[in-house]
Amino acid sequence: MNLSEITAALREIHVSPVKSLGQNFLHDQNLARWIVEQGQIGTGDFVVEIGPGLGALTEIIIAKGATVLAVEKDARLVEFLASHYQTDRLEIRHEDAMKFDVRTLFARPKVKLLGNLPYYVASQLLLRFLQWPSPISLSLFMLQKEMARRLSATPRSKDYGSLTLQIQLHYQVEYLRSVRASVFIPRPDVDSAIVRITPRAKEELPARDDAMFSDLVRSGFSQRRKQLRNLLESRVPDWAGAARHLGVDEKVRAEELDLEQWIALTNLVSPIRPSTAENSRHEVFPVVDAEDNVISAATRAEVHGNNLRHRAVHILIFNAAGELFLQKRSEWKDRHPLLWDSSAAGHVEAGEEYDTTAARELVEELGINTPVRRIAKLAASDRTGHEFIWVYAGTWDGPVNFDRSEIEAGGYFPPETVTEWIKARPGDFAPGFVECWKVYLKGSGA
Repeated sequence: MNLSEITAALREIHVSPVKSLGQNFLHDQNLARWIVEQGQIGTGDFVVEIGPGLGALTEIIIAKGATVLAVEKDARLVEFLASHYQTDRLEIRHEDAMKFDVRTLFARPKVKLLGNLPYYVASQLLLRFLQWPSPISLSLFMLQKEMARRLSATPRSKDYGSLTLQIQLHYQVEYLRSVRASVFIPRPDVDSAIVRITPRAKEELPARDDAMFSDLVRSGFSQRRKQLRNLLESRVPDWAGAARHLGVDEKVRAEELDLEQWIALTNLVSPIRPSTAENSRHEVFPVVDAEDNVISAATRAEVHGNNLRHRAVHILIFNAAGELFLQKRSEWKDRHPLLWDSSAAGHVEAGEEYDTTAARELVEELGINTPVRRIAKLAASDRTGHEFIWVYAGTWDGPVNFDRSEIEAGGYFPPETVTEWIKARPGDFAPGFVECWKVYLKGSGA
């Protein structure tokens, strides 16, 4: 929309832009088209647009063949969009983006995120929508220029800080261009900039404890003028040794460490000790016949290498809201690494029974102890990895403490999201879990 069209539209719906909502409407049509081009949008994309306003970008995105979910806080603009863009490829949601459930986007096959983020809430929105693991393949944001510089900053610059590292840990950030305040109505007090954010490849950076990384970074930047050895002395008592390991001066400050040095420091404080396939090759499992009767025993390597029938448990843990905890398997797993799986799962070992294994796996994988009940038993098949599986379910509302060497990430998801996610992205899941989820849904009547 050009300047005269925006002015007429605002007059038509009796809207005066609300400064507290960050309402500045883009009237440069060439810039709008350029922005959408940077999102590499095409047919099959599902685009979430935060704060569509009068639809300056929305119309162009739809014309590219994408489906749009427009999240707009102002009811007057929601009504305008609904009346002017009538297509089955546009869903308009009257909602505060800070309350949007990002988890639901896992149920979409190819998600991109665009937004002209209100300056006053930009950092909170970024951290909410880019929380890792994320279903979003590309994000394109118009931000206050200062914020864009912070996201794309490099070490030893004044813009480099905690937010920089929190985002760059999982994402590549490209500062695409600056945007003059004059392209908006009303004109904001500061210039803007456009950044493109895309997920990093898994192998790009060393494995680490992300929670510890965030804690160290926040502490390190809590007082920028102080040396790190003073800010982190409780976590790193041998600072001289740590400095030598990082290749930095003992008097170094937070902004002097690059991303990989922060990761190296994290791994000094909280080292990752992967339970490699080699360590578990000699575990002994009972081998069973077609009726699940024990007939012998063999090592993990022999069982998996020869596709012998064996036993396993899968446990589905729900919170009080009825949401299911899913774990993302570690990159070091010998089968299905980095795929999403049941809350906890594991093999029945020699001399164990199914129920004993279920209780043990809950403690070992999630650090919880709660009663579970049997749901159903799955017969051994290719889909279960030649495992007879008893499926269990239980409830837990306390903390979940998983071992980073065993589990990459985890979180609670609404059951309907899990079901739609499996349909949209079946390759995201370990096949055994998919079979367990089917039998759970059948038993629950869903």
